[in-house]
Amino acid sequence: QQQMQQMQLMPLMQPMPLMALLTTGSGAMLVAAAVFEHGFGLAPCIMCLWQRWPHRVVILLGLAGMAAGLVMGRRASMLFQGLIAAALMTGAGIAFWHTGVEFGILPGPAACSGSVALVGDTASVLDNLLAAPPVQCDKVPWSFLGLSMATWNGLISVVMAGFAIVGMMRRGRPRYS
Repeated sequence: QQQMQQMQLMPLMQPMPLMALLTTGSGAMLVAAAVFEHGFGLAPCIMCLWQRWPHRVVILLGLAGMAAGLVMGRRASMLFQGLIAAALMTGAGIAFWHTGVEFGILPGPAACSGSVALVGDTASVLDNLLAAPPVQCDKVPWSFLGLSMATWNGLISVVMAGFAIVGMMRRGRPRYS
């Protein structure tokens, strides 16, 4: 049974299908973020926006890696899979930092966490309100199964990075061993 499951996954671990899967996965993460933002009105905080950059990088690296793999072969694919894994782990780091900020166990960026000071004269209060970001990083606007969007992003990014690393390590092995 386990060998049958491994055989079914092995074609996905080949360079081109794996890079297509990783590229599509990051694209799906960006589409999901856009749906939450524009479809459901959940405005992103600055840390949410930072988490999108690694997925954009993965898409570019995936496309470049597929092209390089076609032209230069498996070694080029392996290099790009390593770069993709690094980008995804960077994104996971940002996402888990954001999760720590949401739980109040890690400090967030000064301009993104906490509340707006409503003290002083009217002009300074108005200045504080105008300078404050519309969404605070330490608030969880939506969760699923008790996990915030940042946590889900981190977990999915780690799994995708794992696929990239395993695929990269399988380079020299026979296809279905």
